[in-house]
Amino acid sequence: MESVEKMDIELNEQGLDGSPVCVKKMHLFEHIGPLAAAAQSYGPKRTHSRLLMSIYIVIFKARINVLVPFGPLAVVLHYLTGKHGWVFFFSLVGIIPLAERLGYATEQLAYYTGPTIGGLLNATFGNATEMIISIYALKNGMIRVVQQSLLGSILSNMLLVLGCAFLSGGIVHSNKDQVFNKAAAVVNSGLLLMAVMGLMFPAVLHFTHSEVQYGKSEVSLSRFSSCVMLVAYASYLFFQLKGRHNLYSPIDEEENQNDDVDSDEEDAPEITFWESIAWLAVLTAWVSILSGYLVDAIEGASEAMSMPVAFISVILLPIVGNAAEHASAIMFAMKDKLDITLGVAIGSSTQISMFLIPFCVVIGWIMGKEMDLNFQLFETASLFITVLVVAFMLQEGTANYFKGIMLILCYLIVAASFFEHIDPNSNDN
Repeated sequence: MESVEKMDIELNEQGLDGSPVCVKKMHLFEHIGPLAAAAQSYGPKRTHSRLLMSIYIVIFKARINVLVPFGPLAVVLHYLTGKHGWVFFFSLVGIIPLAERLGYATEQLAYYTGPTIGGLLNATFGNATEMIISIYALKNGMIRVVQQSLLGSILSNMLLVLGCAFLSGGIVHSNKDQVFNKAAAVVNSGLLLMAVMGLMFPAVLHFTHSEVQYGKSEVSLSRFSSCVMLVAYASYLFFQLKGRHNLYSPIDEEENQNDDVDSDEEDAPEITFWESIAWLAVLTAWVSILSGYLVDAIEGASEAMSMPVAFISVILLPIVGNAAEHASAIMFAMKDKLDITLGVAIGSSTQISMFLIPFCVVIGWIMGKEMDLNFQLFETASLFITVLVVAFMLQEGTANYFKGIMLILCYLIVAASFFEHIDPNSNDN
């Protein structure tokens, strides 16, 4: 039996989509240090040491996990004091490291599934926090909170996340304009405009009072449009996975060239395939628990902090839910990998608008809740203008720090607008 120092793993397997997972070599326990000696034997002892290493990597190695205790404190405060303002704040802070760790576990899983499926997994689990919060709010009949939090996630991804990524990448690479593939950006922009169409017609139908049946026609239209949008998103997934790969081949080739330059620690996964799945399950469960307390405290927190529910739903909740996307988008932009940055920011917005929002309408239909696509005139106009601004920013296929500043300033205008906005349907919550 060879010693641990001589045990190298050749990570040259094929992912689920047939692409090579990784071509680097790494020592099995090179990132763990003191725990490496405990893993020299096989059997139960090795399994136990592997578990300890996995816990160390996911929990203790990340500095952001110092915020994890805020979650249990929120639960304790809920039962001891009942002060919704503090429960909301502690739940909000406690979810931040969980969202970031969800992103990390998804990235680790992507090493084994390949880049295409990995990108879809990254977008899906990156939006897991928003999905869980939305389902809890929908179950409690807080339809406006669901609508506004999902809208806020789209606005946050397209303006704040993408703006910070462009700004950071532009500062690091100030001597040039960063370049990304325009084809993928155009496809996503088209899907976002289709989502705006799906949201706009129910709102126009409502505010022009031209429904066949008042209060029912917009719900029926929303459910039909949601089914169409889900079919469109499924077609988009098929296009990505089985369709014209040559459209995205420049991205793949550039990534492969950059990967050859990166270090072993950057390319090699730190946890195994099944450990990644297990951590995704554990983290999702804990996010689900905290989301329940967070949603229950929203209205009380709004009164305690003298802050509109619309501002909490559109601005505060998405910033927490997008913690993973925010960190990874900036990191990839600073490494001059803007195609991945756009996949994280714009891809996440596309998934929310074309999948998560219609999915919530269908789930509300099953629950007997009249969740619709009528996001009211103010919210729909905000989304429409945001999509137009971002589409114009992306049409050249280049990025720099000035574009990043412009997107961030646009987000500040949106945030200030919702702070002064009174929800006309606040009684529905």
